[in-house]
Parts: sequence; structure tokens; C-alpha cells
Amino acid sequence: MKIKEFSVETYMTNHENDCLYNLSDTCVDSLSIADLNIDINHMMTMKMDYGPIVGSHRLKKGILSLYETGCDDNITITHGAINANELVMMTLLEAGDHVIAMTPSYQQMYEFPKSIGCLVSMIELKEEKSWLPTVNEFKQVINEHTKLICLTSPNNPTGTTFDKNQMLELINLAKQYDCYILVDEIYRGVNTQTKVLTPSFSDYYDKAIITSSLSKVFSFAGLRLGWIKGPKDIIDIINYRRDYHIISSGPLDDYLGSLVLENKDKILQRSMAICDKNKAYIREWLENEPLVSCILPDEGTVCFLHYHIDMPSLDLCERLQKETGVFFVPGICFDKEYYLRFGFAQDYKTLVEGLNIFSQWLHENA
Repeated sequence: MKIKEFSVETYMTNHENDCLYNLSDTCVDSLSIADLNIDINHMMTMKMDYGPIVGSHRLKKGILSLYETGCDDNITITHGAINANELVMMTLLEAGDHVIAMTPSYQQMYEFPKSIGCLVSMIELKEEKSWLPTVNEFKQVINEHTKLICLTSPNNPTGTTFDKNQMLELINLAKQYDCYILVDEIYRGVNTQTKVLTPSFSDYYDKAIITSSLSKVFSFAGLRLGWIKGPKDIIDIINYRRDYHIISSGPLDDYLGSLVLENKDKILQRSMAICDKNKAYIREWLENEPLVSCILPDEGTVCFLHYHIDMPSLDLCERLQKETGVFFVPGICFDKEYYLRFGFAQDYKTLVEGLNIFSQWLHENA
């Protein structure tokens, strides 16, 4: 199996640990284990065996509280959402299958199907259309061989989200062709406009499979705990495949993940407050910064900054970081020039200082 370099992840690995102002991390400012109500005696005496292989009932109950439908049989546990996406695609797809994906979006959702011999049709998202596709664009490429539609919603890097009407239109189209929809919903849960959870594809279509984790809006990326929610027959097949990949996530992650989800209301309220405050500053900054524009999304923790100086994004990012310590992921990692992937959910001081330094640097180099 041959696969292209995962551009955004490689760039993050090579640059994010050598910066002063990380403005590309898409996780809400991380929490610590001390922020959870831990039964320390229970944790210290916990046997470090494999634990519940496909996740405990307690953990699955916490995950299901994020959705309107489902039972334990509709959930399996993974090593983060990236492993969840991989397991779904490896289970459903074979060489020759047709897949529909979007760009710019998370590279895994189209390069992984290509690597196993799938034919992939790409729908290009455009800023002038608010980074959202229309159902007609899917109609133009879907056919009788389409096995899977791959989405991220909210999208990485644009942050844009399918609303309920758009979601239902796409589901109706998928039903006509009896194809699956895979949706990475890892950024779902922090909608600063409605203040409530947006609808999940998995609650409206019996062939929708969603993935998520505790990394982004829950601030616990270090647990590396993700999940898949989908129809029981697909979850059963994925569980057979898991034995070749992760076996289990372990009892400690299972326990800590359960605690995170049992405290989800408090954690999500904190995430909402951070995003609210940060976005208020970003709006003010954008109004006063003529060299940058952006469609700031209602949901999630990430957006795509459009800068207006004549400099390729890779050159800009490397020079900016070297000269100021401000770190962005260049748009070229998403095959889009003159854009920057901006994660806006870090601590307020880092955000403000980083953006002000970025502005000064832009004007000096315009």
C-alpha cells in the first residue's frame, strides 16, 4: 500500500514544538487529570490488564449521551478519531469502489481511500460560497458505484458545518444510491451561536457512521480516546478488524474517558466560554486588519485565514515562525494557497499576543 505524506500532520510534528505562539492547535486549551473528579484509590489499585476490549458500558453510556439514538452495540472505542476513520474506511472499502470527498478538508478522508485503490471524486469548497458544498455538487459526481461519502463536519480547516437541512438533503441523496456516509464530527459540541449540540448524521440515517474523540472540544487529546458510532452490523465487523490494530484502549483511558464524559456539561461550557471570548477578539482584530479576512464559523475550534500579501503560504509560515515564534499551518498543506489553518481555542493571552505580532509582521512584509 502506497500513500502520500500526510502534509498537515507532518508540518505540525516538525514545527509545533518549536514556537512561542501556537495559533494552529485545534484543541480547546488542554485540561489536566487533576481537573477531573478522580477516585484516586480506585485508579491506583486498577489492574493494568487489557480492560474492556471494545469499551465499558460506562464509557459507551457517556458517549451515547452526546446523541439522540443508539445503544452500546452501536459504539466501539478507538485510538483517537484518526484511528476511527481508518478502521471505518478499511472495513467498508475495496479497490475499485467510488468515494466522494471534499477539499480543502482533512487529508485522511481522501488519500486513505486512494491508497487502497478507490476512485475518489473531490468536491472543491470555495470561500465565496462560505466553504460549503451544495447537494447539486454531490449529485454531479455520485453514481451506482459510490460506496462512501467522506465528510468532516465541522470541517477542518474551514470550520464550516452542515446544518440540519443540508444534512437531510445529502442523506436523501445517499439513500437513493444506498451508500454510506462517514462523518468525522470531532469538532462538534461547541456552537457559540446556538449554544446546543448540532444534529449528528448518525441520528438521521441508518447508513451514517460518525467518528469523534475527546481531543478537540473536550480538551483531553492526551488520552487518545476516540469512538465510532454506526449500525450494529458495521460495528461488529469493525470490532473483528480492531483485533489486528489496537485490541483495546486499556482500562485507564476507559476510566478517565468515562469521567470526562460524565463531566461533559461543565467541560463543554468551559470550551464554549473560551471560544466565545476568543472569537469576540478575533472579530475585532479582523475589522482592523486589512491584510487578513476570514469566514469565522459558529461551531468548532478552527478556521481558514485568508491573508492578502504576495507570499506562498509555506514561505510565510516558516519565516513568520523563525522571526517571531508565531506558528500557523500553511494552506498548501490543504492544497490551498494564501490561507492559514488557524486554531482559535487556545488561552486568550497567547491568541491576542500572537495575532498582534502576526499583524505587525504582515505589514512589515507586505
